[in-house]
Amino acid sequence: MTIAKRAALLAAICTFLAALAVATVCATGRAWAQPYGGISAVSPEPSPPPTTTPPAPTQPTGPIGTAALVRGRAIPPVDAPGAVKRVVAAANRIRTKPYVWGGGHGRWWDGGYDCSGAVSFALHGGELIDSPLPSGPMESWGSPGPGRWITVYANAGHAFAVIAGLRWDTSGDSSGTGPRWHPDMASSAGFVARHPPGY
Repeated sequence: MTIAKRAALLAAICTFLAALAVATVCATGRAWAQPYGGISAVSPEPSPPPTTTPPAPTQPTGPIGTAALVRGRAIPPVDAPGAVKRVVAAANRIRTKPYVWGGGHGRWWDGGYDCSGAVSFALHGGELIDSPLPSGPMESWGSPGPGRWITVYANAGHAFAVIAGLRWDTSGDSSGTGPRWHPDMASSAGFVARHPPGY
């Protein structure tokens, strides 16, 4: 074989190998590296760290079926439906506000709340009512009787609720009146019991 034919064959082989190398890089996504000694080698790209999604932050939960009361804040039960947990979270947002007659009726976020305004705010947090209700209309709101998770007690002059076993009320607080959680129950004599359907 002549030198010219050998050179042509060698050029053809080099062209073939170059095309093969380009095809390999395109197919595998691996980059070519030139290590010491002048010999080409495939160098794998470093593997990215495993993509693990961190667990979603969770709110503490109370015992099954009953909310816990920790430093004035209600902790919803672990088995409570989502709407009930949202009601508890909404009530917690206003749990230190003062009592203001008519508070919570002109606007949801207010400087203070009266009894039905505080109950309305909590229920609205769980998407159970669309607008605030005075205590009188609460007597015919929802379904009759106590609920599994939420019971609203109302008459013409006052309203309070029992939510996951804790009383949500604007009266009966030793440090003053306003929306507060209470572990003790109040008398329901003279009140009509209502509950959101399904809860």
